[in-house]
Amino acid sequence: MNSEPVRPELLAELKALLVETLMLQTPAAEIADDQPLFGPGGLGLDSVDALQLVVALDKNYGLKLTDAEAAKGVLQSVAAMAAAVAKKSA
Repeated sequence: MNSEPVRPELLAELKALLVETLMLQTPAAEIADDQPLFGPGGLGLDSVDALQLVVALDKNYGLKLTDAEAAKGVLQSVAAMAAAVAKKSA
């Protein structure tokens, strides 16, 4: 798999997007790149959050996640979202 190097600015942008879109109590700076977004030990997001994220990624980056499996892979962490955005814009 040819993985594009992810720009640190993109990771920061996506963290800010997460906090803003989902009105998280966690500051963007405290979200680790590879921290799980869902489940225990993660940010504790739910299916409604996932839907909002899919819409935000489409609106901000033109990243369309049309099937559940693709979305599940991309929405694992900020790093996974950044890799998908970088791959799309490459």
